Amino acid sequence: MTNNTDSLLIHNARIVNEGEIFHGWILVEGAFISRVEPGDIPADITAERVLDARGKLLLPGVIDTHVHFRDPGLTHKGDMATESHAAAAGGVTSFIDMPNTSPATTTLEALAEKKERAAQVATANYGFFIGATNSNLDTLLNVDYSECAGVKLFLGSSTGNMLVNDNSTISRIFKEVPALIAVHAEDEKLIAERRAAVIERYGENLEMEFHPVIRNHEVCRRATATAVEMARTTGARLHVCHISTADELQYFEPGSVENKRITAETCPQYLIFTDEAYPALGSRIKCNPAIKRPADRDALREAVANGVIDTIATDHAPHLPQEKQGGALQAVSGMPMIQFSLPVMMQMCNEQEFTLERIVQEMCHNPALIYNIDRRGFIRPGYYADIVIADDDCEPYTITPDWVVSRCGWTPLEGLSLNCRVEMTILNGRTVYSQGTVLSSVHGMPLKFNTHKNK
Repeated sequence: MTNNTDSLLIHNARIVNEGEIFHGWILVEGAFISRVEPGDIPADITAERVLDARGKLLLPGVIDTHVHFRDPGLTHKGDMATESHAAAAGGVTSFIDMPNTSPATTTLEALAEKKERAAQVATANYGFFIGATNSNLDTLLNVDYSECAGVKLFLGSSTGNMLVNDNSTISRIFKEVPALIAVHAEDEKLIAERRAAVIERYGENLEMEFHPVIRNHEVCRRATATAVEMARTTGARLHVCHISTADELQYFEPGSVENKRITAETCPQYLIFTDEAYPALGSRIKCNPAIKRPADRDALREAVANGVIDTIATDHAPHLPQEKQGGALQAVSGMPMIQFSLPVMMQMCNEQEFTLERIVQEMCHNPALIYNIDRRGFIRPGYYADIVIADDDCEPYTITPDWVVSRCGWTPLEGLSLNCRVEMTILNGRTVYSQGTVLSSVHGMPLKFNTHKNK
């Protein structure tokens, strides 16, 4: 029997966990799950708080391993507080933030400052990459990777000007860094050649449809092939971010991530949009890598369904609307996605694109396994109580700007009709979001990473 002032009993839930969906209940004591059981609750189990899930879904909290929260230096777009609020509203209980801020997170001091800021304001658990440059290899070799998710390596230019193009440095990073290397894989030389050729023929006032012409399939395939070959040669632990083409899928295999040293990520935007949406949505769906053809979207959906793609992350990248103005060469790249990623993926389950079990595998379980995150990503006794209550059969609603929590105030999903929504997010045993309200007083914890599976 349990009855203390820091316990929570959730019953009458459809629990989605480790490849199963079952009716059951869980008991939370303090920050941790203590019991997970099928069926109805026994008469001798009580708790200080009791929540009837009313047959709704109970999922592990989503772990989004690819976000740009813009803090420090770019906080007019969003910051650690506002964007983690958006995360909580979307059922995301843990995030890993990218280093292309201002200043960039390429030193131990900058990494420590980010952690301190997150501890003060983040309403989700937090982790960070350290960024590679052409000259900071010594720093990368002195990071405590039990407190850092890994190294982010930009092989193609994007927001933040963190391109690494020194081949000897890239080779040494793969050979010597004792941590996961997450790669933005676009071939910068080919991007420059294609940009010059397009400008010469069409001028610089290019419509948005030229964005995937400049950053085309071969730009992605070539860089991904290079990164995978280096990882195979050196034995490095490689994670290729935001796969956007069917062409890249040949470099990855299905199977358990626990048996892989090379893994792949895609994002909801590549599973939703195609280049046919550029005339209507324009720069709102401009991102790097570019959104491409319907055949790519369909191949990526299949790759998620069969486990060739291992994780779904958002690449959440807020910009103010005025920064998204202009054509293919002027508008900035990136879009806010974190608040709606889980509802959108659940909607795709309703439409028979995926199963709920697969979505939980790729948004919760696999991120925890790939990044060796301590006691998160699963509904298990002894694990942190990061939990989402979600409704996959609610009254239909349409996404409008007033739904948006991110500071940037917009979403490319505006106008989309859904009947899936996050109702409650529980963070380390405490309710951080419920029925439209984020509790900013509930703060996350630093993620801990078990480093024994790297090198």
